[in-house]
Formats: sequence, structure tokens, C-alpha cells
Amino acid sequence: MNEIICPNCNKAFQVDEAGFANILKQVRDRQFDEEVRNRLTIAEKEKESAVKLAEAQLRNSIQDTLARKEQEIAELKAKSALTLTQQLSQKDSLIAEMNSKIEKAEMEKILSVTEAVQKIEKERDNLANDLKTKELEKQNLENSLKQQFSTELQNKDAIIKYKDDEIARVKDMKLRLSTKMLGETLEQHCEIEFNKLRSTAFQKAYFEKDNDARTGSKGDFIYREKDDAGNEIISIMFEMKNEGDETATKKRNEDFLKELDKDRNEKKCEYAVLVSLLEAESEYYNTGIVDVSHKYNKMYVVRPQFFIPIITLLRNAAMNSIQYKAELALVRSQNIDITNFEAKINNFKEGFAYNYDLASRKFKAAIDGIDKTIKELEKTKENLLSSENNLRLANNKTEDLTIKKLTHGNPTMKAKFESANE
Repeated sequence: MNEIICPNCNKAFQVDEAGFANILKQVRDRQFDEEVRNRLTIAEKEKESAVKLAEAQLRNSIQDTLARKEQEIAELKAKSALTLTQQLSQKDSLIAEMNSKIEKAEMEKILSVTEAVQKIEKERDNLANDLKTKELEKQNLENSLKQQFSTELQNKDAIIKYKDDEIARVKDMKLRLSTKMLGETLEQHCEIEFNKLRSTAFQKAYFEKDNDARTGSKGDFIYREKDDAGNEIISIMFEMKNEGDETATKKRNEDFLKELDKDRNEKKCEYAVLVSLLEAESEYYNTGIVDVSHKYNKMYVVRPQFFIPIITLLRNAAMNSIQYKAELALVRSQNIDITNFEAKINNFKEGFAYNYDLASRKFKAAIDGIDKTIKELEKTKENLLSSENNLRLANNKTEDLTIKKLTHGNPTMKAKFESANE
């Protein structure tokens, strides 16, 4: 684009290269026409000046000659010795000579004027031919530009008509679809576009709908890709949003970013992408891939035509860092091994301490039980010893027990024993 300042209003405006070339050509053609006219005017003036100069020179020459001749005639008259006939003959000869000189001067004048006119006419013809050539070039250029502009206008009109028809068709289609159907249509479009390239560009990629709603919400699609060692190369959470042109309450893309970031974190995805047809008139979102990482980490908003390019860009960036990810995964696995080893040692220590504490408590309980048993046995021993003494006393009493003592004071029992003895 070229910037031009108007000489009248001193305002700057911009024109493209074709317009600037056209303006420059007009200025040059005008300058050329003015130069041709100026040169023709100058040539005409030079021609007139040359003619006037030749006439003035001839007139002056004739006047000088006449003056000299008159002087000579006066001198001749003064000379009385000359006869009238001689004077007349001399005068006739002088007149004849003067006439011849005048004729010669006229011829020279005519020749000089003719040469000057021919020269000027030649220059004029050359300028006229150049002017005709420029006119033809100008006409050809104008015809070419007119044809080009006509073709471009026809193409532009055809494109505008096609776009108007397409807009009318899309609006008609959107009017017939519900909001849910619009969203599903966009999801189907993205899924179809991905499946077209799945077998060639994304052979090892996982791209399926997110059906896990255990956390209360879910995205639309999850993209994951791993290398041969099982290390994750990239993971993306996708959300598709669309709405009809006649929808009363218009949604904004920003209304869905917070929920998308939540879904990305819950599903442990590295990136989040909102594929949206919302805010169709926004120049901010119509420029291409919009990075909104200043609000939510690793998040982008794209139009449907940039669905595959955003995957490709993020995937290529991830492929460049896959070596570092593999090394990081190796270090993490080593750290995990060390952590597992330490965990096993800690588990062994905790199990051993628990078993030792349990065995110690049971050993102490056994010792306490033994001590308690010893006390019980001692008590039993004392009881047994006491019982032995009582048995000894009872035995003594038994040995002291006789029939005589039993029947003493009991004549009935005494009589019965005596009867039994008999």
C-alpha cells in the first residue's frame, strides 16, 4: 500500500499498487501532453519570430539599400556632368540590380522560412507520432485494465453471490436445527475431518468422545498420543461450541473457558482447545488460532477450519520435545524405583516394628499371665496345704470316732449295734 497526501485538504489516504500506478500514469500522461503542447507553442513562436526576424532584416536591408540609392541618386543629380540618359540608364541598372537583390532576398527569406517550417513541422510530426504512440499505449493499457477490472468484478460478483447463497443456506440450515443439533453437527464435522487423516497422519493417536462424567462434567473429545515406549507425547481436551444465528441469548467464548480448564485438569490433559463458531463477527477470534493462555494455562480458541492445524502445530511442538520427555520419564521411573525401594524399606520397618510391638506386648502379657498363674498356683498351694491340714484333722477325728462314742447317750442306736453284733 502507498500513502498519498491530498494537496487540497492535506489528508493522507492509501491506495494499492494498481491504483497508485494508474494515478502515476495519469500524471505522467498529463505532463507529457502539457510538454507536447508547450513544445508546439514554443515551435510556433520560434517560427513566427524567425519569419518576423527575416522580414525585419530584409526590410532593413531594403531600406538601407534604398537610402543608399537615394543618396546615390542625389549625388547623381548633383553631378551635372552626367547626362540624363546616363543617369536614367544607371538608375535603371540600379533598379534592376535592386530588384534582383530584392528577389534574391525574397528567395532567401522563403528558403529560410521553408527550412524553419519544415524543421518545426518535422518536430511537430515526431511529437504527434509520439503522442499517438502514447495515446495507443494509454488506450491499450486502459483497455487491459478495464478488461482486468471487469474480469475481477465478475469474479468478485460471482464469489459474493456464491457466499451470499452459502450464507443463506447455512442460515436456513441453522434455523432448522436445535442448539443441541448444532453442537452435534460441529462435533461430527470435527470427528469426520480427523478420521480423514487418522490412517495416514494420526495412526498411533487416540481420539474419542469423553464419556467419563464421574466428576460432574465432561468435555467433547480427548486426543492422546504416545510413543513406542509408552511415554505420552501430547494430550488435548476439546470442546465444540456452536449456536444458531437466530438464537435470542448469544453466548460468548469466554463463558466456556473456565469449565474447559476444569475438564482438562480432571482428565489430566496437557492442552485445552475450544473449537467455536460463537461470536461470528469478532475480528479477534476470526484472525486464526487465538492463544488465551494469559487467562488459562495452555488453552486455545479456534474456528473449525483450524481444527486440524492446531492439532498438527501442538503435535509437532510436542514431537520436538519428545526426547526430553523420554529422559524425564526415565528419571521419573528411576525416582519411582528409588521411592518404591524406600517405601518397601519403610513398609518392612513399619511391619517389623508392628510385629515386634505385638510380640513384645504378647510376651509381656504371657509373663504377666505366668506371674498371675504363679500367684494363683501359690494361692492354690496355700489352699491345698490348708485343705491337707483340714483333712488330717478330719482323719484324726475319724480315727477317734467309735461306735461307743456314737451310741453314747443314744440307747436306741446302742441297742441296734449290739443286736447287729450278735
